[in-house]
Amino acid sequence: MDDASRISQLRAELHKYNYQYYVLNRPEISDLEFDQRMRELQDLEQAHPELYDPNSPTQRVGSDLNHEFRQVVHKRPMLSLANTYNKGEVREWYERVSEGLSGQPFQVCCEMKFDGLSISLHYRGGQLQYAVTRGDGVQGDDVTDNIKTIRTIPLILPEGMDWPEEFEIRGEVLMPWESFEALNREREAAEEPLFANPRNAASGTLKSKNSAVVAQRRLDAYLYYLLGEEIPGESHYANLQRAKEWGFKIAPQMRLVTSLQEIYDYIDYWDVERRTLPVATDGIVLKVNSLAQQRSLGMTAKSPRWAIAYKFLAEKQTTILREVTYQVGRTGAITPVANMDPVQLSGTVVRRATLNNEDFIRNLDLHIGDHVFVEKGGEIIPKIVDVDLDARDENLGPRVEFITHCPECGTPLVRYEGEAAHYCPNDAACPPQLKGRIEHFISRKAMNIDSLGPETIAEYFSRGIVRDPADLYEIRREQISGARGQKDKSASKILMGIQNSTKVPFERVLYALGIRFVGEIAAKALARNFKSIDALASASLDDLLQVNGIGAVIAQSVRTWFQNPQNQWLVERLRSYGVQMELTEEELSEHTDRLLGKSIVISGVFALHSRDEYKALIEKHGGKNVGSISTMTSFVLAGENMGPSKMEKAQKLGIRLVGEEEFLKMVEHDN
Repeated sequence: MDDASRISQLRAELHKYNYQYYVLNRPEISDLEFDQRMRELQDLEQAHPELYDPNSPTQRVGSDLNHEFRQVVHKRPMLSLANTYNKGEVREWYERVSEGLSGQPFQVCCEMKFDGLSISLHYRGGQLQYAVTRGDGVQGDDVTDNIKTIRTIPLILPEGMDWPEEFEIRGEVLMPWESFEALNREREAAEEPLFANPRNAASGTLKSKNSAVVAQRRLDAYLYYLLGEEIPGESHYANLQRAKEWGFKIAPQMRLVTSLQEIYDYIDYWDVERRTLPVATDGIVLKVNSLAQQRSLGMTAKSPRWAIAYKFLAEKQTTILREVTYQVGRTGAITPVANMDPVQLSGTVVRRATLNNEDFIRNLDLHIGDHVFVEKGGEIIPKIVDVDLDARDENLGPRVEFITHCPECGTPLVRYEGEAAHYCPNDAACPPQLKGRIEHFISRKAMNIDSLGPETIAEYFSRGIVRDPADLYEIRREQISGARGQKDKSASKILMGIQNSTKVPFERVLYALGIRFVGEIAAKALARNFKSIDALASASLDDLLQVNGIGAVIAQSVRTWFQNPQNQWLVERLRSYGVQMELTEEELSEHTDRLLGKSIVISGVFALHSRDEYKALIEKHGGKNVGSISTMTSFVLAGENMGPSKMEKAQKLGIRLVGEEEFLKMVEHDN
């Protein structure tokens, strides 16, 4: 078999195996065999660039090139659905449909309303041509490159299935709960803003200009409407079942019903059981099944008459507000927190909930002792949404008034134009802000001064020894050794730790500075792109936005931080004490792409280097450290006494184990 024939064969096989694994959940071959075929195809395509195919299975990994989204006008407008939150309005809709159809019988297709981002996929000749977001309903963003990374979306349809030459299929792009929780764990560890719910995460991911990032986040998609001039039949339900045969992921919860009571039964069932689904849902969609009847009913200016969305109410419980306290963050933001009697909500016990800001509290007319309704926004974050006014009595406490001064330093709070939050502007003297920055500065992933800790910093702060990170480098032995040198050994260790921190690489120094939203990953990206603190400080907003992984929020935060004279002075003081403010020549020369694109798990005990040293080596050579083994794992760097659960999972998934010496050869020599 020649190379061209083998490429064609591999592409067909991998498309089939991908569908069996991700859509049917019935893999026919092992992950190892799949990966071997994929690597063979990648090698053959690299050797034959003239045989490039934009819908090859190899294109699902995404690209790290940035792409601006072009606007595409929808062939058919993507209208929104009318919403309702009560069964009475569902009944009214049902009666309007019956009247509009002059009493003729009709079926209703009941479907889950998935909480994601609407997408329109266009196919011609059995191949994906382009994908467009809903946008404003008239036009949307071309996100084809990103959509190709979603493995449940077929790039090429199977032969012999009698699909139309040209058609459009619409659906919802989602981030499964598992992927969402993993993503937020990563962002929390990197001190980056968390996504509030899977919908926001899916939307932000699909709009990423880096399709490699999209591929890593493992989005999913359910398709729910087929359109075109030559679609199979006049039944919406039957058309989707045909689309399922072509390889599209169609929600199995879909049901055909013929009465209003059956609709109510469907709503009641899924209002409870939706919590068992792997993706977020926020309601039920009801559609008249017959396409002919849909056309007869027609559209309003904003929505179709033949469909309606019933929205679930978020799970809500009542409890009693006992106290409102205020937290001062490292950036000075003041967060009001409701302290309540414990209440069970979505499987967890809730005692505290955010009150957002002053406007939120005022709009609720909140009093101490109020019976408040608490729900989880997006099924995730507890929040107070209302007050039970009927439950108020003579024992009601005082109205909650937002504080006017910082609870820690007494400084009058400020509220900047366009901001909902109040801030303590006293970043030069407010204790929580100052101590928080120093604690962050000494932390393990930052300057790693492990001889210090929060309690010691609090003591030094109260004694006036330190007020900012640069003060650490001015500490004298007699200040911390105690009377007659009673703590001399401890003082020596602390001073040695501070001195050793001057050897910490620039990327960790940048993280240690505590610039708002600049977590560990963002700091590495900025350091490797600009290479010095001076280049970063003088970078324009556009310069910052060109860095992979840096969005508008982080870019503006960096600009604001470096424009502050106090921060400029802090940088100069740290520089004068020998803290690294640029990548060294050695670091610049040592970075390679030898592990580019590889996700590596470290497990076990090592003899030649520490785990942290191996993590640094992986990143230095372009690899990615991951904490758990999955089908996306490239290999496991395995030491002695590797965890039995990881060993079992690696064997089950066919993940290769690489020892220390083999790994060091991989990064020391070209492969």
